[in-house]
Amino acid sequence: MKFYIWRVWTGKLVCLLWSCLPGLLPAQTPDTSCYGFRHLRMMYKGDPVEILVKSGKGTEMKVKPLLLFCQGSLPVPLIITYDAGGQRAIYPVFVFNPDSLSAQYHLVIIGKPYIPLVADQKNLTSDLTCSDSTGNFPRQYIARNLLSYYVNRNKAVIRFLRKQSWVSQKELVVAGHSEGSTIAAKLAMETPAVTALIYSGGNPMGRIMTIITRSRQVETDSTQRAAADIRRWEEVVANKQHIGAAEGDSPQTTYEFSIPPIRYLRKLKIPVLVSYGSKDAGAPFNDYWQVETIRQKRKNFTFRTYVGTEHNYFPLKADGSINYDIFNWDRVAADWRKWLIAK
Repeated sequence: MKFYIWRVWTGKLVCLLWSCLPGLLPAQTPDTSCYGFRHLRMMYKGDPVEILVKSGKGTEMKVKPLLLFCQGSLPVPLIITYDAGGQRAIYPVFVFNPDSLSAQYHLVIIGKPYIPLVADQKNLTSDLTCSDSTGNFPRQYIARNLLSYYVNRNKAVIRFLRKQSWVSQKELVVAGHSEGSTIAAKLAMETPAVTALIYSGGNPMGRIMTIITRSRQVETDSTQRAAADIRRWEEVVANKQHIGAAEGDSPQTTYEFSIPPIRYLRKLKIPVLVSYGSKDAGAPFNDYWQVETIRQKRKNFTFRTYVGTEHNYFPLKADGSINYDIFNWDRVAADWRKWLIAK
């Protein structure tokens, strides 16, 4: 899935805040900063796990609930530096400005497995992903780029963070966008401590249906792209435990993320906010789930549709191209905050 950089925050760099909390492993200080995020490191099954926490200036040790944001796909470092007219700056760590949410929550994001916490833009690919010396995604990342891995790893991170003195036990919000929405939904289903879920830009019927839907939108009689996707799905199912992709998703990754997340959503009794663009490939399936929740009289689901926008909440132009000049992510995050306050 394509990764876009929507805008850049510039300004004076602030050093990372390093914690000496019990259970944390010594971490080598990165050569750049990330605008006041705390960096925590723990181990999960022998793998280092990099965690960033945005708490709001002066509230780092204030007791507040956690809001864990599960980001989307691709091996992208959390902190990407670049040269801005001779000064060092970073791309946004979150796709939205985190200030409003971090006033109420300790906002948490977890790095991808075996992907550096910090990387310079010039050392990454054009879509800001990491690659090895052969130009492929790192093998250690590929082997762990699985729904099952992310959900279980995130459970361990939640257990660790909830032991800290600055974390409230009364509330735990999990949010996720795109691939992260599936991780967040399954995590919420399997973690009793989660009190609310924000399911953003997901497809309740799974990744393969998104792939097929996108092909249907552009295929012709001569291309038959969706038919090729279905044949590929047959291969995935036949090799659903195979991890062998050099770039992109392995068969096991595709299989796990194609299990319909509606299976997880149906089991949730906690408040759930479903947000999506009406022009996204997953929109018809989110519309279906909204209709179903009405039929079933499920009062714990709220739906917020951003009419005329695509997967990342950018509006479409008359010719169908994406208008990157109109950035809606902060509006979306503000709506999340309003919902969290009202729920």
